Amino acid sequence: MASAHDPARNETGERLIAPVPRVTIEAFCETPAVAAVMEIVAADRRLARAQTKLAMGGASAAVEAFRHAPTPNVIILETNSDREAILTHLDSLSEVCDVGTRVLVVGHVNDVQLYRELVRRGVSDYLIAPLSVVDTIAAISDLFATPGAEPLGRTIAVIGAKGGVGASTVAHNLGWSIARSAHLATVIADLDIAFGTAGLDFNQDPPQGIAEAVFSPDRVDANLVDRLLSRCSDNLSLLAAPAVLDRTCDLNESAFDQLLDVLRASIPAIVLDMPHVWTAWLRRVLIAADEIVIVAEPDLANLRNAKNLADLLRQTRPNDRKPRLVLNRVGVPKRPEITAADFLKAFDAELAATIPFDAQLFGTAANGGQMLSEVQPSGKVPAVFDELAAAITGRAEQRRGRASAFLTPIIARLARRKS
Repeated sequence: MASAHDPARNETGERLIAPVPRVTIEAFCETPAVAAVMEIVAADRRLARAQTKLAMGGASAAVEAFRHAPTPNVIILETNSDREAILTHLDSLSEVCDVGTRVLVVGHVNDVQLYRELVRRGVSDYLIAPLSVVDTIAAISDLFATPGAEPLGRTIAVIGAKGGVGASTVAHNLGWSIARSAHLATVIADLDIAFGTAGLDFNQDPPQGIAEAVFSPDRVDANLVDRLLSRCSDNLSLLAAPAVLDRTCDLNESAFDQLLDVLRASIPAIVLDMPHVWTAWLRRVLIAADEIVIVAEPDLANLRNAKNLADLLRQTRPNDRKPRLVLNRVGVPKRPEITAADFLKAFDAELAATIPFDAQLFGTAANGGQMLSEVQPSGKVPAVFDELAAAITGRAEQRRGRASAFLTPIIARLARRKS
């Protein structure tokens, strides 16, 4: 018997775990192994808004703790007892539990009858130790998922290791490729409110954009976001920045939380064009992203900054994929450059793409408000973005699978001829 929950998956079949809302969670463990996993779970980025407490003593400790205190939104109980003792403890806990409290039980036996009894008593989920960190996070997240809701969208944060390395160009062309080649509804959100270039790159000048959502977070809902989106193509929309200096952008740490929650609820792919600043809100958005792309040029300053970013992300996102590294403007004439191999020796990242220097192509696209594939439809550089989009969305594996299935009968016929 497995856990009852079925983690949400996106269109590519990959698991996506929604951030846990602002709730209180108390876990009562019996074994050091489960307590250690719960400590890691509590520190995960997806539980950043939740208030989590850990204690030892299992179900009996929980019953005592809540005799004269209100219960939290979620109680996690580890139990190593037999079936009758577990059910007795749950019956005692039900007498002190507030209405609406969700209970998740961690057990050490794979017992279908026990599971059915737990469900009958209102337990939300039953996990079997030893626990997986990611499965436990997903189980907690799924407690707050809306039944029948669409799979969550994926946020892809694109950030430059240094200013001026072309991170915005990469973000915009990546979003274009995800929408066009991967056929996913995509939104590009320009988070550089003062100096964003998404509007210029797509030759758009919408009257409203991301600033209306960021400066009035209490008004943000699906209807408002839909009005703010500027349509670029069938699958691509833009949340442009005003790029004016009529007000400063000293945003609070949670400035983008509501906007991103709304986007994730309805859009499969959200590409975040991150400005090259270091503030509390940017750090929060970056760490919370589902995918991170670091754009760097092959020089020493970029190497140092990219390593610092990768080190931070490894510490704050231990349960996530390592960041993807894009080396941009490689091969500038007469410029000494650090090789990709030496770049990767310095820190733990995945080399996702190498983009060659092409002043004519990039300059023409930028000045004409076009994407690279519009200027050079069959060029090598646009193909790099298509490959990167396929890798991030999981479509690369799907394409390889389809090609293999397509070639199978041909290969079989050739083999018969040879025989």
